[in-house]
Amino acid sequence: MVKFLKPNKVVILLTGRYAGKKAVIVKNNDDGTTGRPYGHCIVAGLAKEPRKVIKRSSLKKQEKRSKLKSFIKVVNYQHIMPTRYTLDVDLKSLVTADVVDNSTKRKEVRAEVNKILEDKFKSGKNRWFFQKLRF
Repeated sequence: MVKFLKPNKVVILLTGRYAGKKAVIVKNNDDGTTGRPYGHCIVAGLAKEPRKVIKRSSLKKQEKRSKLKSFIKVVNYQHIMPTRYTLDVDLKSLVTADVVDNSTKRKEVRAEVNKILEDKFKSGKNRWFFQKLRF
């Protein structure tokens, strides 16, 4: 069988707190581990998307509306829906398995992921990823 869930693939979470939110696969594990004996992956995604910015609004308001909030999570393959999109972001060095388990490390890394995704958003590329999913 062809393995198509690879790093940098954009997925939509189907269950849990972040259901309906977009995320990017950082590290995939098709065969499972001793702790998680099923196919799973580490994802980093958008908990809160940036809002629409109008040109005539003040710079302060534009700055405030272009903020985003991210999350880092381990997800079962059964609970994600892959999309045809990819997001070219290098999060593999930041987000690792030990970061996901440790809450203090996760908080620090999430702030860095926020910065990286915000830069990606401001560059204007991958516009679909940063829009709210309408359903």
